[in-house]
Amino acid sequence: MMQALKSVKYLTTSTMKQAGKTLNSVPLCPVSELSVAVPWGEIRGRVWGPEHGRPVLCLHGWADNCGTFNKLIPLLPKECRYVAVDLAGHGFSSHRPPGVFYTFPSYVADVCRVVSALRWDRFSIIGHSMGGNVAGMYSALYPEMVDAIVLLDSYGFMPTDQKKMTTVVKEGIEGLLEFEKKSEQKKEKIYTYEEAVKRLSEANPFLSEDSVHILLERGLVQTDGGVMFSRDFRINLKNIARISVEQSLEMQSRIRASVLVVLAENGFEKILTEANQMKFPPLLLQGYRDQNHKVVTVPGDHHVHLNNPEFVAPLVSDFLRSDVLGLKETPKL
Repeated sequence: MMQALKSVKYLTTSTMKQAGKTLNSVPLCPVSELSVAVPWGEIRGRVWGPEHGRPVLCLHGWADNCGTFNKLIPLLPKECRYVAVDLAGHGFSSHRPPGVFYTFPSYVADVCRVVSALRWDRFSIIGHSMGGNVAGMYSALYPEMVDAIVLLDSYGFMPTDQKKMTTVVKEGIEGLLEFEKKSEQKKEKIYTYEEAVKRLSEANPFLSEDSVHILLERGLVQTDGGVMFSRDFRINLKNIARISVEQSLEMQSRIRASVLVVLAENGFEKILTEANQMKFPPLLLQGYRDQNHKVVTVPGDHHVHLNNPEFVAPLVSDFLRSDVLGLKETPKL
C-alpha cells in the first residue's frame, strides 16, 4: 500500500482487467483506487504508474467516468503517474449537495482540491470532451500549474452565443427547480444489468459493446433487486455558467502549456455540424494553431480513445515524451 497524503486514500491495489483479457496485447497494468476528501463527500478515481512519476491528471467527458481511460493509459509512457478521477456526480464520486448546479467553474474548483491533496505543483492534463473543457479553463486560470494539455475530441472551451445566454441560463434554473419537484415523488429506477447495458448503448451509440461494459463498471451501483446508475441525473440539466467566444479566446490566450488537440473524424465536430453549432470551433482551433500548438485528426468517433485507443496512443505518447518528459519522439519503423 502506498503512503497516503493528507485527505487522500489509496483504497486498493489491483491488476486491471477488461473482460478477463489483456488490452490489445498490452500487459495488465497495476491500478490503485483513489479517494480524495471534499466538503460534501469524496472524489474517487484510479491511479496508474510509479509513485514519483511525472503527474498527469485525466478528466473524462460528460456522463462518463474515469473508466474511459482504462484502455488508453496502459499504452502511454510508463514514466508518468496517471490519476484519472470521476468528476463530481459521476462514477463513484459523491454527488453535489441538494440544490447545487453542476458547472465548469465548480469542476475547476474540484481539480484544485484534487491537485492540492496530491501536493502537485506542476502537472499535465488529458481531457476528453467535457473533461477537455475543464482542462482548458483550469489551464487558463492557473497557467503556472500546467505544462502540457491533451484535448481528446474537445476544443478546450464550449462557447455560447451571447444572444442565447439568457435563454440557456433561465432553462437551466427552471430545469433544476422542476427536477427537485419531481425528485420528491420519484424513486430512482432499478434495472437488470442487461437493461442498463441496453440503455447506455442506446443513449450513446458511439460506444462499442466492450466500451459500454467498461463504463458501467463505475457507472452502476448494486441495490435491492438489481442495479442503478451511479451518476447524478442533475448533470443532464443545462449548465448555467456560460462564456462567450470572446471570453473563450481570451482564456485560451492565457494558456502557457503545450497543447495537443486530437479530433475524431466522426466525432464532436460532426455532432456540432448536424446541430448547426459549428461557427465557434474553427475560431478556437485557429487560436491553437496561431500559438503553434498541434491539431491532428484521427479515424474514429467521439470515444475513439476508448473504442480504438491504438489510433490515439502513439500521438499522445510522442507528445508526452517530447513536451513533458523531454525525450525524443519514438522512432518510426
